[in-house]
Amino acid sequence: MGNIAVVVGAGIGGLAAGIGLRRAGWKVRVVERAPVLDDAGAGISLAANGIRALDELGVGASVRKAARGQYTGGTRTPGGSWLARMDGAALERALGAPIVGIPRATLHRLLRDALPPGSLHTGVEVTGVDHSDPGRVRVRTRPSASSAVPGDELDADLVVAADGVNSRTRAALFPGHPGPAYSGSTVLRALTEPLDLDTDFEITWGHGAEFGHIALPDGRAEWHAVLNGPAGVRHADPLGALRGRFAGWHQPIGRLLDATRPEAVLHHDIHELATPLPSFVSGRVALLGDAAHAMTPNLGQGACQAVEDAVVLAAALARGADTDTALAAYDAERRPRAQSVATAARKAGRIGQQLSGPAVALRNAALRLAPSGLAVRMILRHADWTPPRLPSPGSVTSLVE
Repeated sequence: MGNIAVVVGAGIGGLAAGIGLRRAGWKVRVVERAPVLDDAGAGISLAANGIRALDELGVGASVRKAARGQYTGGTRTPGGSWLARMDGAALERALGAPIVGIPRATLHRLLRDALPPGSLHTGVEVTGVDHSDPGRVRVRTRPSASSAVPGDELDADLVVAADGVNSRTRAALFPGHPGPAYSGSTVLRALTEPLDLDTDFEITWGHGAEFGHIALPDGRAEWHAVLNGPAGVRHADPLGALRGRFAGWHQPIGRLLDATRPEAVLHHDIHELATPLPSFVSGRVALLGDAAHAMTPNLGQGACQAVEDAVVLAAALARGADTDTALAAYDAERRPRAQSVATAARKAGRIGQQLSGPAVALRNAALRLAPSGLAVRMILRHADWTPPRLPSPGSVTSLVE
């Protein structure tokens, strides 16, 4: 049949997979359940490993141009004192790439633009994936709500499941797995109107609460408020609730909330795959991104790990080995690293945002006494990653169109 792939899900990981597979010479169809991609979302930070992966996909330069480097800031207490300073320039010197902040919608658009017209199909819901025939996968689809796209049955040599933390594909492939678990924290976030900020990036830790922001290149900022609490709680007036929760905390927290339109606030409970998957591959189906290793946001590595997945998968397939061998190599390379980062993110949350009571004072004292380079070394631990090389555009005979 040829190298034909269907990517399920058009989030950051799915789009990156589509780009990478095309670079590897595959014909790619990306299907997305949402009828319209409305570019909803707030902002996102990308560490050096994510930027390097995007470079390998050929979109790193455009992302850098649309992003703002994160050089100044760090971690503070609610009263405003510094627990740790961030030296973004030192990180860039060590890694060869900066940490950047970019609106999620902008990143999504840049990834979409790197795919050829006609390869992304919206309003298509995948209802089943059958890989019982060796060497072939059959994908059953139907139009999603409010879509005029007819149902279809697609034959492929490979399916990439990038359908998120609540992945239906993962649930079907691993029916004994418990699926995503609530982390104990919920997050509210938004993009502000333009305002002046003194730092590029800040996180403030209180008791069971975190407030952070990243500055964006157009003068806006993304802020997030992460709170301990039960799942499912929502507020009629989210901004009012946050003003009450963070009353007395240092500026610019109040100014960030004041610069936010009420309708811009997003609220999501944080779920993760606390039980690691036994494999990222089942037959000719590869799991990628949150579908494979959904993690808490405490290290800012979720999107970076998804893009890493996409590059490693494409590189394994481009090496010329048969598809099954390539998928085994992808699982062997990606599963240990991604699951290790997910574990580290969970631990970071427990000693950071989720911590409460007398232990907070002990943690703060330890951070103040820590060597100045400790924060840099902690970030290097996860961001110091070199992607495998992908074929340059045009060096592989592509089957697209």
